[in-house]
Amino acid sequence: MSMDMTTRMFKEEGWIRKKCPKCGKYFWTLDPDRETCGDPPCDEYQFIGKPGIPKKYTLDEMREKFLSFFEKHGHGRVKRYPVLPRWRDDVLLVGASIMDFQPWVISGEADPPANPLTISQPSIRFTDIDNVGITGRHFTIFEMMAHHAFNYPGKPVYWMDETVELAFEFFTKELKMKAEDITFKENPWAGGGNAGPAFEVLYRGLEVATLVFMQYKKAPENADPSQVVEIKGEKYVPMETKVVDTGYGLERLVWMSHGTPTAYDAVLGYVIEPLKKMAGIEKIDERILMENSRLAGMFDIEDMGDLRYLREQVAKRVGITVEELEKAVRPYELIYAIADHTKALTFMLADGVIPSNVKAGYLARLLIRKSIRHLRELGLEIPLSEIVAMHIKELSPTFPEFKEMEDVILDIINVEEKRYQETLKRGSELVKREIAKLKKKGINELPLEKLILFYESHGLTPEIVAEVAQREGIKVHIPDNFYTLVAKQAEKTEKKTAGEYVVDFELLKDLPDTRTLYYEDPFMREFDAEVLKVIDNWVVLNQTAFYPEGGGQPYDTGILEVNGEEVKVTNVQKVGKVILHKVERPELFREGAKVHGRLDWERRIQHMRHHTGTHVLMGALVRVLGKHVWQAGSQLHTDWARLDISHYKRITEEELREIERLANRVVMENRKVTWEWLPRTEAEMKYGFRLYQGGVVPGRVIRVLKIEDWDVQACGGTHLPNTGLIGPIKILRTERIQDGVERIIFAAGEAAINWMQETERLLKRTAEIFRVPPEKVPETAERFFNEWKEARKEVEKLRKELAKLLVYELENEVEKIGEVEFIGKVVEGTMDDLREAANRLRKDKRVIVLISREGHFVVAVGDGLDIKAGELARVITSVAGGGGGGRKELAQGRIKNPLKAEEAIEEVKKRLG
Repeated sequence: MSMDMTTRMFKEEGWIRKKCPKCGKYFWTLDPDRETCGDPPCDEYQFIGKPGIPKKYTLDEMREKFLSFFEKHGHGRVKRYPVLPRWRDDVLLVGASIMDFQPWVISGEADPPANPLTISQPSIRFTDIDNVGITGRHFTIFEMMAHHAFNYPGKPVYWMDETVELAFEFFTKELKMKAEDITFKENPWAGGGNAGPAFEVLYRGLEVATLVFMQYKKAPENADPSQVVEIKGEKYVPMETKVVDTGYGLERLVWMSHGTPTAYDAVLGYVIEPLKKMAGIEKIDERILMENSRLAGMFDIEDMGDLRYLREQVAKRVGITVEELEKAVRPYELIYAIADHTKALTFMLADGVIPSNVKAGYLARLLIRKSIRHLRELGLEIPLSEIVAMHIKELSPTFPEFKEMEDVILDIINVEEKRYQETLKRGSELVKREIAKLKKKGINELPLEKLILFYESHGLTPEIVAEVAQREGIKVHIPDNFYTLVAKQAEKTEKKTAGEYVVDFELLKDLPDTRTLYYEDPFMREFDAEVLKVIDNWVVLNQTAFYPEGGGQPYDTGILEVNGEEVKVTNVQKVGKVILHKVERPELFREGAKVHGRLDWERRIQHMRHHTGTHVLMGALVRVLGKHVWQAGSQLHTDWARLDISHYKRITEEELREIERLANRVVMENRKVTWEWLPRTEAEMKYGFRLYQGGVVPGRVIRVLKIEDWDVQACGGTHLPNTGLIGPIKILRTERIQDGVERIIFAAGEAAINWMQETERLLKRTAEIFRVPPEKVPETAERFFNEWKEARKEVEKLRKELAKLLVYELENEVEKIGEVEFIGKVVEGTMDDLREAANRLRKDKRVIVLISREGHFVVAVGDGLDIKAGELARVITSVAGGGGGGRKELAQGRIKNPLKAEEAIEEVKKRLG
């Protein structure tokens, strides 16, 4: 089965299919004289200094031109999605517009927000991070303008003919690009288990769009050979749903309309120009940047491996040395990279990414630290937040959410910059220690894996490590694609651990869905049901009020009555849409038997209080700390609950009091709690992606829980009908469980009252011990503590005096064993006392053995003796048991049998003799 890529337009309007002699790929053109496909390295850029679009466009103007064109052609305009994809857990960041609609829309589990649709989606990719600033065209953040059509079985929208015609009409009629300079290069696409024919749309040496026709999926082994197509060495068969997946480069089209030396100059001037002035950069000969972009367009640094090759080629073309070129372009490259990276950060932080050492947070921190490093190389001392503020000011008219989040975004950047400075202080000592180890092994170059480890574990950029290493006389080679390597490591998503095995799904596939009585009436305590199946110690009923584990809420427990016998239910799980009850005596249950269920109500109601309380608390956290706060996990228990949130610094006592006050106010206002089942896309459009606080929720229809004017989330748990039933909410403590994640431990309802009563009891008991009223406990405790500290200082002073006295006494106990002076004695004192005395007594050709009556011992060996303290420690423990060890000059330990201390000292004397 072959792919025919001849479209209606190509046939009817005289397009010619040719084979490029350089890359061997087929392309379509209106120009009979054209030989090459138009794609670098087959062709160089032809628009630098000679714009390929007659009118100069801004980003906003080009975006609007595109979206309104497709709206006129029957496409629904869709707002951008966040760059942090809350609706899926298999990727860290959105890297293309089609990712907005995976997996739910493409699989048919959710309807698209419009069909066909058009969108301009900010996309972030780290695959080219080492090229950013250097090649003139690579970005970590760019907007992918797109039009998508989802052709479901029996519901076709449009396909290849219309897609090619729409693209050509937009380019030629709307942007007035020259038709004869446009080529459509055939280049089949494959990725993520899907594939399809694709066109790269090329214009004057620049790829301006990609048109992908996703119509194949990986072929099973027994696939019909007539249906199989091979793409990039893999076999595929047709998909049921065929997707038009297009991507038009917003920044590239704006660049094409300006013809500037680099794409950065065309779209990031509002940051680039101020930075040039601040850094006092001399104006460069534009010819250098133009030639640099033209040649850089021919390859990627990742492919070529070394930046030097590009430098040599550009230097040759403009007639200067590589060193002169480097000096001229390096400041520009640094400024371009800073402008791009800080724009990417603005989107990431506004959409809820918190810098950390994991996942998307790791990538945000990478951008922050790389940008700070670039500023340092430029000699600029300005805070990074000042540059991010420039983006917020420029972009807020289009993305108003940036202005709303400005204070938080800038605070995150400032906190991270301070952390980085602290890291650098600690880091140089760390590098020195590692270098000392390498030198001992005779290694004179720092291995790449160590360079990556310093960055990943300690946040030290390779340039900082190189500075320290070179001072210590160790070579460091920094690969040109270093940041690409570390970003790729971070983007490898974790393999999901398999959930608890319950039963084989095959055994359940013929059973009907279990009726969920806990949703119909969350206050149902007892119910009747019929046994449908018994599998090992699991019982399946036709309906149940027992809640199965899920969504952070533990399973219910209770009793099932069968034939007059009461049987404990110890676990409840859900497999697909069938609910299973784990019972203690499964042999009592038979298919068709009638049972009566009774829940452990105290357990369930406390879970409900804590679950609804979690939602109330989440609303308070967002209002006090900011909209960057997202749930990062939760767990409910009967006597406490925990809520993990993304936050970039510790929560203060003042903030905690305000959070608790707000949460309890919502409880006292007795707000309504309602839930409804909504189609996924409808829910997303109505409430946004904050729905997915608890993580990805599967299914075409999702359950949306709403606390009146306070909080909305997709949630499958059991809840109270109003907030007043929660009872008091008390925050017990907070913990920093990992970088960028705070844990709040709290109690609600009876659990909160129990905790308050216990705290009051402890306060009263403490007051009784101190013999003061409860309100005087803090100042009394402080006074006692200060007195204790003073007493401890006095004890320490006396101990030192005793140690001096001990040393004085022991100086008179010296024995001569050959050339060795020996002091061995059983004495009073702690390990610290023994160590201090031994160190004071230590001198050339002297051995000291001190053993306390509790069994602690210290051995000290002076210089000039071929004896190790550790060996003598082993002699002591061989006689008196126990263990110990240490360095050549000092060892310590503890013996098992203090009664043998004198005997152990005698054994040491023998050894010395």
